[in-house]
Amino acid sequence: MNESIAREVIAPFYDALNRPADKDVAALIRGATTTDWRSYSGDDVWKGREELIQQVVGFGKLIPDLAWTIREVLVAGDRVIVRSEAAGTPVGPLFGVAPSGRAFRIMTLDVHTVRDGKLAVAHHVEDWAGALAQLRG
Repeated sequence: MNESIAREVIAPFYDALNRPADKDVAALIRGATTTDWRSYSGDDVWKGREELIQQVVGFGKLIPDLAWTIREVLVAGDRVIVRSEAAGTPVGPLFGVAPSGRAFRIMTLDVHTVRDGKLAVAHHVEDWAGALAQLRG
């Protein structure tokens, strides 16, 4: 797999993360992932595809201007590494921080495993602590 193909494979997934309230998140994520897709935020902490869909829909309501911008894509065999930036302005409490009109901008890293042209596994980290610090001012 080369970078061009990798970008095609990941495009619908990241499209779902951009202004999710304005689109069919479920269709985008289901189209981009395998039925047994898992997203790991720790060694044994994971969520499935339907849980992610609900989370992204919730983020869309909470952060209407959510933007997830891909900054770099690297390919290693069946893995696609994505360095991206998430930004937005919450209109409700985000992880316990009341909305203030402030926005956040954070770095995120994802390591996707691709199987049969679809995303099968994701390992990811987002700087949510940084987002909360920015929102608190």
